[in-house]
Order: sequence, then structure tokens, then C-alpha cells
Amino acid sequence: MPGLRCAAMARRRLLPESASVDVPRVVLARALRGFADGFVSVVLAVYLTTLGFSPLQVGAIVTGTLLGSAALTLGTGLVAHRWELRTLLLAACVLMTVTGIGFMAVTGFWALMVIAVVGTLNPSAGDVSVFLPTEQAYLAGHVTDLDRPHLYAIYNLAGAFAGAFGALASGLPERLAGILDVERVDALRGSFIVYVVIAIAVFVVYRRLRREHVATEITPVARKPLAESRGTVLELAALFSLDAGSSGFVVQSLLVLWLHLEWGLSPGVTAAVFFAVGLLSAFSQLLAGPLARRIGLVRTMVFTHLPANLFLVLAAFAPSAGIAVGCLLVRALFSQMDVPARQALVMAVVTPEERAAAASVTNVPRSLASAATPLLAGALLKATTFGWPLIIAGLGKATYDLVLLARFGRRASGRGTADLGRRDPAPT
Repeated sequence: MPGLRCAAMARRRLLPESASVDVPRVVLARALRGFADGFVSVVLAVYLTTLGFSPLQVGAIVTGTLLGSAALTLGTGLVAHRWELRTLLLAACVLMTVTGIGFMAVTGFWALMVIAVVGTLNPSAGDVSVFLPTEQAYLAGHVTDLDRPHLYAIYNLAGAFAGAFGALASGLPERLAGILDVERVDALRGSFIVYVVIAIAVFVVYRRLRREHVATEITPVARKPLAESRGTVLELAALFSLDAGSSGFVVQSLLVLWLHLEWGLSPGVTAAVFFAVGLLSAFSQLLAGPLARRIGLVRTMVFTHLPANLFLVLAAFAPSAGIAVGCLLVRALFSQMDVPARQALVMAVVTPEERAAAASVTNVPRSLASAATPLLAGALLKATTFGWPLIIAGLGKATYDLVLLARFGRRASGRGTADLGRRDPAPT
């Protein structure tokens, strides 16, 4: 069939040759979730503001979503070695469906706070959800170590690219409200139907995963999944927490709020802005693999992250909305190139049996740290519309870059992708 042949050729061009046959399904699921996250991350702040919530309350709900994601991610990572991958992911899809229904059904602050904490809603442009550690560990076991940065770049690209279109589509509810003569708040509330439909679609995709594939093999080592690599993983987790805590000041929902408060940008304009931001961030990740092969994982992370932080700080001092948006767009060219390198680094420093736990332990502190700061950012924006959250985030993230280079730069001075770790055989 010509269509099947074209699809197979596209897969060979995009994915590494060492990838197993189930890898495209995980990438597809990531893309679907990315669209949902991009859509909701823009709609969320506008919807909550329309309900009458203050910036402080919006920040509190965003914090609740991140705290809940942290708890779910930790729990999933610690038990992933005992459960089938397919079972864990299907359960997460059910929770995602319930979360979307909850945000449609209730409007009270405390009720929404509870749903935010126990649900899967993601207010960030990135992926901080319960799906993350299991997917990362799975992908690491189904591709060779040298191909991991490229595969993670494709995985992240799928989510970010779809997230950009989700952000662009987030302006549709208000347009439909005007066309159909529906109250604005009702149109925004109804937009969570998109989240529910996508959750069901992801469920269908994960049902097609082969049952024998699990995140890690169940072995006696699984009772202490970080027995061999505990020190290195904990040190990386601490550094990643500094980065994520700084990022919490500028999660996408709060950047939308800042642009609205400081420059009066409409939801339609901000949707277009973050569509462009998502595209630039997504495609820039494709450079991570070649860079990592040439200069190593850590240097790839640091030397691309520092320019992004500089333009984030400059955006706070921009004299006009156009310049502020321009700084955010330039930042997007560099801000996500470190992500596939970071993911590959974590998988490189642990044994296969430790991957799910390592992904969880390094991602949970990130989620906790990022959950601690949106509330403060909301308080700052309530006190003044000046871009203090952007300045704090940029300086904090630059500090992380310099410390990471000082601690791991020499240990990762060689070229290639497994600077600190082992070389695994090609998956079967």
C-alpha cells in the first residue's frame, strides 16, 4: 500500500533505526497529550480570571497542579518496576479524563484546587505529568545509548510541536462564543471537552502497546532501584530542582498572565505568540543530538541554556510589547535544547533496572520545585506588573547552568552521548 510505505519511510527518517516497533506509539501519545497541554495551559489562566479569581488564586491553582503531578510522578516511579507499562499508562489516561470532566463540572476555588492537586492538568509548556517517568524509562530501553538524545528530541518535539498548535487553538473558544452568542465563561469551560476527548484518544493508543513491554524488568534489584547510582542521581536531582524552581516563575500560564497585565495582549494574540514559541522550542531540540555527539551532554545543556536565560531577563526590561515578545521568541530558540540532553544524561548514569526510579527521582524534585514558585510569581504580579518573575527565573536558571558545568563538566569532558554512563547494546 502506498500510504503504508510512505508512513514507514517517514518513521525511518524521523526515528533512529534502533527504535523498537512500539516507540512510535509512545511518540504519538506524547503528541496528543502535548496538544491538550498546550491548549489548556493558555485557556486555564484566561478561564480562571474570567471566573473572577485573582492572580494570587490563579497562582495557587497552578501550584496545586504541579504539586499533584509531583506526588503522582513519584508514586509511579517507585512502583513502575512492579507493574506493566501498559497498565500504568492506561490508569493515567483514566485520571486525565476525570480531571477534564472535573474542570467542566465545578467552578468554586477550593473544588478546583482539589481537582488540580489530584488530577493531571499541566499548566506548563513542558511535560511534568505522571506519564513522564514511565515513558522516558521505556524509550531508554528501546533504543541504543548513542541514539537516545535524538529519540528524546523527537519525543519532545512531538509534544512541543503539538503543544504549539494546542496553544494556537486555545483562541477558538472565545471566537466561537462570539459566533454562537454564548457567554465567554461558558465557552471557556466547554473547551475542557477537548482535554477529555484527547485523554480517551491516548487511552486507545496505549491499548495497542504490546503487553510484554514494561518500564523495567522485575528483578531482585528492583526493591532498591537506586542502589548503585543513588549519589549521582540525587546530586542531579538537586541541580534540576534549582532549574525547575526558577522555571516555575515563568510557566506558560503565568507568562500569558504577565503579557496580559503588563501589555494588555488579548487571548488571541497570546495564543499566536505561544504557538510561535512552541514551534521554535520544539524544532531547536533536533540540534541536541548532533551537539551532544560533538561536545558532550553537559556542555550541550549549559551552552544553549545560558543565552535563553539572558533573553528571559531582557524581556522584563523591554520598552514595548513587541520587543518583549521578540525576546521571548529568541529565548525559545535556545531554551529547550538542553531537555533531550538532560533526559539522556539521567538514563546514561544508571543501570536499566534503575531507569524508571531515576526518571522519577529526578523529575519529582523538579515538579516540587516548580510547584513552589508560581504562587510567589502570582503574588509579585499582583503587587506589580513589572517582570520580576522573569528576572528571578533567568538569574536562577543561569546559576543552575554554572553549577552544573562546574560539578559535571570535567567528568563529562569527552564527546558522545554517554559521557557519565554505560553503553548499552541495541534493543531487540
